[in-house]
Amino acid sequence: MFEKFTAGARAVVRGAVEQAERAGSGTVGEPELLLALLDRTDTPAAAVLRALGVHERRASVAEALATVRRRGGVSTADAAALAGLGIDVDAIVARVERQHGVGALAADGRGGRRKRLRRPFSAEAKSVLERALRIAVGRKERYLGDEHLLMALAAGRGPASAVLADHGVTHGAVVRVLEESRERRAG
Repeated sequence: MFEKFTAGARAVVRGAVEQAERAGSGTVGEPELLLALLDRTDTPAAAVLRALGVHERRASVAEALATVRRRGGVSTADAAALAGLGIDVDAIVARVERQHGVGALAADGRGGRRKRLRRPFSAEAKSVLERALRIAVGRKERYLGDEHLLMALAAGRGPASAVLADHGVTHGAVVRVLEESRERRAG
């Protein structure tokens, strides 16, 4: 699969591994892929994120991803829905963290602090890579670029898509901006 990756997409994957290392996470997940996309400035995905106003809100995205990770994958929308049922997710997280330490519910299950030499990709990250490949094939493109990774993240149901949606980025918006960009280049 990786032979079809553009240099930009490979840089995102390497960047996601670096994000996981900096966070002390044992695995690379959707949050790390999204943060690595936001670190890029010269790629199609970066242009989309800039056009949608997300690039300049990177700190807000990073904070939202950290919150979702700390909650064990519960998004802001999920937390709001549970609050409607009288369940305060943040109070539960605080209680668990008092008993078991900060980050006890983090998606990697260890509080995100144990060091490892190798950072395996989580099932959710592997799913993003597979979905990106399906998107590229469906668009009849012979390569897998970082824009396909962004579309795959936005089309998913994990923490990255929830944070992107909270920041106004949907799969449809990503596709629309990419198509507009393609038309400008062609015309």
